[in-house]
Parts: sequence; C-alpha cells; structure tokens
Amino acid sequence: MSAAWVVRAGRYGERDDWAWDTGHSGGGWMEVPDLSPFTTRAEIEEVIADTFGTDSAGKVAGYTGQMWALRHRIQPGDILVLPMKTTREIALGRVTGGYQYLADQQDPNCRHVVKVDWQNRVPRAVVKQDLLYTLGSAISIFSPSRNNAAARLEHLLAHSEDPGALGAGSTPSTPRQQHDDVVDDPESKPNVAEVAADQITTRIGEEFSGHGFAHLVAELLRAEGFEVDEAPPGADGGIDITAGRGLLGLESPKVIVQVKTGQIGSEVVAQLNGLVSTHGADYGLLATWTGLSKPARDAVKHQRFRVKVWDSTDVIDALQRNYERLPEDIRARVPLQRVWMLRDES
Repeated sequence: MSAAWVVRAGRYGERDDWAWDTGHSGGGWMEVPDLSPFTTRAEIEEVIADTFGTDSAGKVAGYTGQMWALRHRIQPGDILVLPMKTTREIALGRVTGGYQYLADQQDPNCRHVVKVDWQNRVPRAVVKQDLLYTLGSAISIFSPSRNNAAARLEHLLAHSEDPGALGAGSTPSTPRQQHDDVVDDPESKPNVAEVAADQITTRIGEEFSGHGFAHLVAELLRAEGFEVDEAPPGADGGIDITAGRGLLGLESPKVIVQVKTGQIGSEVVAQLNGLVSTHGADYGLLATWTGLSKPARDAVKHQRFRVKVWDSTDVIDALQRNYERLPEDIRARVPLQRVWMLRDES
C-alpha cells in the first residue's frame, strides 16, 4: 500500500487555492534555500541549523524531519492530503513528482513543493472524528499512521466516504524504512483549535440533521438580527427560509435561503438565482453542511454579488459569534465553553 502524507499549504490556508490550481502542495520555509543538492538527512539538518540557529533543538529537529520528508521520503504514487482551511474540505490526490524548488515563483512561500495530481475534494463533515484528529496535527508535513489512516484515505480518495478504522480492511501498510517522531507520530503535537472545530462540526452534524439543520440556520439568522420565516418540513418550492431586516422583515437586505445537508450542484445555484429574481429578494444564501461541487463553486463565483454560501465553517463561526444570543435548546445541544491558551509559535 502506498504511503499517505499530509502537506499543508500554509498554516492559515493562505495557499490552499494556489496548491489546488497549480497541482502542487508545500511551500513555506521561505528562509530555506533550494534543497535539491542535499541528499542525506544530515545535510538537511545542517541547512536547517544554519538557517534557524541552534538555540532551539526542538525547532531544528521538527523542521529537519519535515523538510527531509518533502525532499526525499514523499514519492510518486503516494497519497497526498491537503486539509483546506478556507473551505474546511479535505483535498486528496497522488504525488506525481518528487521535491521541486520553484526558483522562479514570485511568492517566496511557494517554492518548496511536490507535484500532485489532485483528484478529489471532500467535506470534513464526511470524515470520522478519529481520522480528523490524526489529520489535525499542528505540524505542516507528516505521515498519518494511526487508526488505519492510509487505507481509509485510499477509500476516501476513490469513494468520497470514510469507512472507519475497521471498514477499510486490515491490509497493513508498507513497513517504514525510517521513522521520525514528529513526522510519523502527528498526534504527539495536535492542533488544538482544529481538533476543537472538528468536534463541534461532528456534534452539529449529529444533532441537526435534515430539517433540524434548516432550523439551526434560521436561529443563527435571527441572532444576526433578521426577521425570519421558516418553511415547514416537506415540499417548500426551493425556499427553506426567508429573512429580512426591520420589524416585519420587509427591509433590505432581503434574503432567500436554501439549506442542503448533501453536496450542492450547479443546478441548485441556478435555481436559487432564479428564485431571488422571482421573489424580489436582494440575495440568495446557500447553507450547506457538506460543501459544493466544483461546477457549483464556479457558478457561485459568477454570481458572487447575488448568491452567497454558508458552509460548515461559516455556520460554526456564526454559532460561536452569536452563541449567547441563541435559544437555550440550541445551546444545550451544542454546549460550548471558551478557553484561552498560549498560541503555538514554534
């Protein structure tokens, strides 16, 4: 079985679209020179130590493990996973070429890369919690190995669903020729904020399925100051929620909302755009828990001043932003608490 690797395109997802559009993953480490001439881990370690200094042995060890993985260990045919911050999707593909240094790349944060044939994007909501925890490491390059991760990512790539630790078969992965505590044991350094967001996502998905998700969106719009009418369960003519400002909800912005728990296709975008015109609304809002297909994303781009999207990230942001203003029953079903902690600056 091929190895599986996670290679992030920026801590905050700032290069996610660039990676997908250009068929790469990687970047960062703008201070590090071209690693192509260096063929051993010891040489990479020396470069990292010279670049960042030797005052932090942990940083040198962590960066060395990651850059050595990018330079040598990631091979064509391996699965490449990119957790996309901005859309909360998981992008999956196959590595088609080893390490490259893109010297002509204008952005110095887009130079250390591997070449990838991206084949699929799935919402984080379809990935089970244990695998999300494995994928949620705070480091940028690592090999997820627990919970039968490689086999499950193969299945996710091909079928857009996570079969779980037992459902992906028990074929063992190829024994590793080398091991790095940071790169090969990503759970040792979890991204706590990302893990927390995934836990909230899982709870919302469990508590607010079907029409319940439409009700949650309606309550979030009420908390944002809209007067809201919800369509009852059943046939709704394509309109799940109408919302507007003012005492009677007749003032702008007037919004027609469609709520979908399954992935949205381009035909839904076209339908909503038509409903906005027919009903004299100002905007259409698509609330989706499992994201948009590529044709739908393209359609939304062409209607960006008319149709907006709330994906799972936007729903969670709205939930956290308005939490104290939500009805007690909503807060009881998603009990949250605020925690302050030091930011990881390693």
